Amino acid sequence: MGFSEAVRTVLLQRYADFQGRSPRSEYWWFQLAIIVSYVVLLVLTAVLPILGLLGILYLGLIIPALAVTIRRLHDLDKSGWWILIGFIPLVGFLLLYWYCLKGTEGDNQFGPDPLGDVAERFS
Repeated sequence: MGFSEAVRTVLLQRYADFQGRSPRSEYWWFQLAIIVSYVVLLVLTAVLPILGLLGILYLGLIIPALAVTIRRLHDLDKSGWWILIGFIPLVGFLLLYWYCLKGTEGDNQFGPDPLGDVAERFS
């Protein structure tokens, strides 16, 4: 999954979908899109002082960012509630480690493998 496909999937097809699984590529490409969007708006607001643009971006992306993060945890066969350990100092780095891990191969309790046939081709 590439950059544009990941952003399109998260924003247009699965905006507030907290069910199912998301592969690493979808999660990380969407995180990159959030960072790039934030930097572009940060520069834009420095040049043209328009108040509220960053707030609008934040409000527009919080739901899909949470959804793709929870689906990423589902891909690791973990409950979405594990996202709350991010509030515990230092322990939250465990989430970063998990986000980098390969997802569960095959079906798990949260649904079928999002890579499906791709995983079978490379094994």
